[in-house]
Amino acid sequence: MRVALLTEGGYPYANGEARVWCDRLVRGLDQHEFEVYALSRSARQDAEGWAELPAQVRRVRTAPLWGAPPVRRGGRRQRRRFAEHFGELAAAIASPGGPEPGTGHQADRFANGLHGLAELALEHGGLPAALRSEDAVRLLERACHLPGAARGAQQARVADLLTVTAALERALRPLSLDWYGPGGLAGADLCHATSGGAAALPGLVAKRFFGTPLLVTEYGVRVREHYLEGCPVGPADAVRPAAVRSAPVRTLLSAFQGRLAAEVYARAALITPGNTHARRWQERCGAAPERLRTVYPGMDAARFAEVGEGGQGVSGGDGGAVSGGDDRTLVWVGRIEPPKDVVALLHAFAEVRRRRPDARLRIIETRRADASTEPAGSAPGEDYVAHCRALAAHLFPDEAADAHTVGDNPVSFERLGEPGVPTLPQAYAAGGVVVLSSVVEGFPVGLVEAMFCGRATVSTDVGAVCEAIGGTGLVVPPRNPRALADACLALLGDPARRARLGAAARARALELFTIEQNVAAFRGIYLELMSHCPVRREEVGEGGAPLPFALPAEAHIPGRWTAGRDGDRFGHWLAAPGASRGPQDHTPTWAAPPPREPLSVGPQGSATEEGA
Repeated sequence: MRVALLTEGGYPYANGEARVWCDRLVRGLDQHEFEVYALSRSARQDAEGWAELPAQVRRVRTAPLWGAPPVRRGGRRQRRRFAEHFGELAAAIASPGGPEPGTGHQADRFANGLHGLAELALEHGGLPAALRSEDAVRLLERACHLPGAARGAQQARVADLLTVTAALERALRPLSLDWYGPGGLAGADLCHATSGGAAALPGLVAKRFFGTPLLVTEYGVRVREHYLEGCPVGPADAVRPAAVRSAPVRTLLSAFQGRLAAEVYARAALITPGNTHARRWQERCGAAPERLRTVYPGMDAARFAEVGEGGQGVSGGDGGAVSGGDDRTLVWVGRIEPPKDVVALLHAFAEVRRRRPDARLRIIETRRADASTEPAGSAPGEDYVAHCRALAAHLFPDEAADAHTVGDNPVSFERLGEPGVPTLPQAYAAGGVVVLSSVVEGFPVGLVEAMFCGRATVSTDVGAVCEAIGGTGLVVPPRNPRALADACLALLGDPARRARLGAAARARALELFTIEQNVAAFRGIYLELMSHCPVRREEVGEGGAPLPFALPAEAHIPGRWTAGRDGDRFGHWLAAPGASRGPQDHTPTWAAPPPREPLSVGPQGSATEEGA
């Protein structure tokens, strides 16, 4: 099977989202051929190069979602077609609508406009220049002033319209790529988009024009991420902060992302959310429940086996013993940023410290996921880190055991990779209880890692936390330091309960969240999708000659048999993928041999040809 893997800001780049997950998927399904079609988000990501690719990755095609677009203007006829299609799309996103666009007139207008632009780009090109043109700005302005337009859209000024058209050009840039020829997506058996949004656009084009089935996997729903960011443009989009915060910009781009998500979900053959929380978002955006199938992300359990099976501690990388498993210590691991609500954690620990003076808190910071996409010298979130450090110094001044010792702070800020915590398993092994204090969370990867380590956990009820924990840890409301403190104290004072919860957490993680279960799920999904879509290409050798036994005989059947009509003993053919899909069109696109004479059953029950 030839699988086209569609990514955005991830695989095969050395630093990117879902890079590790895609690499494990490709290596686990080595019986298939993979072609990677990757969209990069920044020049720095391109410069850092690719990760090591396995042999089954036969080709990699890349394109940037940053930088100036290619300048190529079309003729008068092309401009008229562009005005018609972009006008439909602009009117759809300027109309009122929330995150659940659903179906209806505006959804149809958006789909017609989007696919019309895709057809125009395939035939003539020049779409990026047209989207940046004055005509596009005027069409968008006209749509914002139509009767019934959204309130935020009606308030759009010229600067807002310029920002929106620039963001739309970047989001729709995949429509103008040269990925759709016979040697590209037209020859793929399956398009697997590893996220929604721009990554799924090539899959939409292949689905519409070549009949290629589309599989969409989302571990973090793109629409949700855009709403949380407050601006539905990617991190590589060079727009001014003031424009990002503009209400008309947020209104128009949020509507675009919502309509795009609904169109992707409507055309996908199957959608695989990573958890029930993501599934609810997809259903709200119009995904049909019967085409949703939850597939939990797979994680490497082997790297945490020594901690999970060995109990309280783990040996250091240099052969020395690393202190860990301190029953008095709470451990927090993650990126220090506002959604993680480290401030609430510090206030909760103040209550823990008041009731248990020997308790300690270790805050271990991991590398930020967006570090590879930030320009050199920038430090996103450093103000929040400084604020947390200052708050810890204020709440917990250095304390000395007696008049002859140096004071020590019960809260320590450390960074993963430092001598105290050289590896991630050792970070989780450093305390008796692992804490998660987030107010916003998708799938809690850090929590599952702690479960693999056999650690008892206290976490806030956000995102897919309850689904991941499943009763093997304590869960409290977010933004409630007192509840967080009570749960931490309950586990710190009960070693037997900690041991029971840790063992149950590890067993649950090994059952649901391993690489093996993830790869096995997608192996079955690939075969299921391809069982409804026969092979549509001829296998050829090095010299271009066909290989007669490269495919099994049943792969050449262009459709499926159904009950016959008017006494037809053998039924009729259904259209093969890629054929015209009219309501009464059952003719395959390839030239079938003429039908032979019907068979009759001989005296001994053997099949013979009449007239033979």
